[in-house]
Amino acid sequence: MRYVAPAREAVDPQVFGRMPLAAWREYAELTDGRDWPSIDALNAARPAGMRERFVTQTRDLLADSLHYEQRIAERGGIATRENNWHDLFNALAWLRHPALKRALNVRQVAEIAHMGPKQRSRAQYALTHFDEAGVVVTLRAPELLPLWDTHDWHGLFWRKRAAWLDGSIQVELFGHALLEHALTPGKLLVGKALVIAIPSSQRKLGSSVCDSAICCIESIDTCAQAIREGQTLCDPLELRPLPLAGVPGWHAGDVDEAFFHKTACFQPARAGRCYPAAMGISERAG
Repeated sequence: MRYVAPAREAVDPQVFGRMPLAAWREYAELTDGRDWPSIDALNAARPAGMRERFVTQTRDLLADSLHYEQRIAERGGIATRENNWHDLFNALAWLRHPALKRALNVRQVAEIAHMGPKQRSRAQYALTHFDEAGVVVTLRAPELLPLWDTHDWHGLFWRKRAAWLDGSIQVELFGHALLEHALTPGKLLVGKALVIAIPSSQRKLGSSVCDSAICCIESIDTCAQAIREGQTLCDPLELRPLPLAGVPGWHAGDVDEAFFHKTACFQPARAGRCYPAAMGISERAG
């Protein structure tokens, strides 16, 4: 069933103080309050050096016959519906992670040129899944990956709960559809993850070589480079599902051990399902 976001005035203000929306509080002026931000306000919030601009999606704009992705690549115009949660969160993803969005756009445009505007390749589905529901996971504890790959959710989230609290595994949510769905309290969010493994020489927590902020930046840069160069997101099956309700503090039920056995988002692995190896930090990242 297609998700329908609540009206702006119907959103419980408390959702902005809970994860994952709590991690995006630097954009509170755009998300909170009764009034929708204008397109001008979104453009004013762009980071330095971002050439792309938000443009109001109108019939006149769409009359140029360009595909959404082509318009971004050729004219730098990000078609944005006013008074729309989905497009607002898409704009926030551009503001925070322009390199990732730009890498996805480069690949989408290349696929459109290859497939035409009316057909979609496996790569396009993968790119779209990540754009809508993507998370970038930075992993310092390699023993967590087998638990994840076998969908041992109880082991990953409950037995290894401390790893989520001490920074051994970190999640940076990117997908704007996930942010939109988070407007509904208690929604069981499932991300589509790319995983970055930190080399053993940099795994010591608290190290100046790789503190949390630096690791996040390097992981994002690594993902952007890999996407742009076609090293990942060539097929949707490359993406690992990650039930975000299991991350400590992201859902009220995660304090109950039984939650990880009985909740619908914690699905078993399909027979024969295999995932690619985690990516390593790129030498050019950062």
